[in-house]
Amino acid sequence: MLDVDATVLRFFLHVLAATVWVGGQLTLAGLLPVLRGIGPDAPRAVARRFNVIAWPAYGVLVATGIWNLAESSFSARSTEWQVTLFVKLVVVALSGIAALTHSMSRSRVVLAVGGALAGVTSLGALFLGVQLTFGR
Repeated sequence: MLDVDATVLRFFLHVLAATVWVGGQLTLAGLLPVLRGIGPDAPRAVARRFNVIAWPAYGVLVATGIWNLAESSFSARSTEWQVTLFVKLVVVALSGIAALTHSMSRSRVVLAVGGALAGVTSLGALFLGVQLTFGR
């Protein structure tokens, strides 16, 4: 069996947190029509419960992302890789801001726009993370 070291643990925690953050948003988006059919308060109740695991996952993403950066050698990376990293950091921040705006709103328009932006930016951050992993 292969050894488990800090790099494996760091990557595992980052991917696990991304799974919860991004996958949970996609799952909630898919369940929203059914939740609305259950009752007018059901979507908000489920979203509040999801927030109990989603925000800690976002925190783990940020913490392990910082850990990833601390272990990375920027001078050995291409300018394109560094630009992609910067774009990913912006997209991650936008994801958190959009999700926070969504979770704090009572306006249907802000809920819809915030939720959509949170989902799209989360997917974007996920894609950019994969791109960085395989980029040179």
